[in-house]
Amino acid sequence: MAVQSNIMLDANLFSIGWLMVMIGFIIIFVAVVLMAVGSIRGRIQGGGAVLIGPIPIVFGTSREIVKVMLIVAIAIIVVTLIFTLLTVW
Repeated sequence: MAVQSNIMLDANLFSIGWLMVMIGFIIIFVAVVLMAVGSIRGRIQGGGAVLIGPIPIVFGTSREIVKVMLIVAIAIIVVTLIFTLLTVW
């Protein structure tokens, strides 16, 4: 019985991981489309966040974008910690 519950847990975690990857691709696609539309209007802002372990490296073209990227990086760290703690229990 314990083996079957472990298989179910592994399948659920795999599904959650796959869903998160797909959501990431959708977010990137939407961002590219929005940047293309913004470039037509002549207003482009961009930024990014690179996570090396728990340390975020944030960059952007303006202070507002850097703040947004910092919030995104913190949100990603929190979600990662939550999923890590859920798998430990």
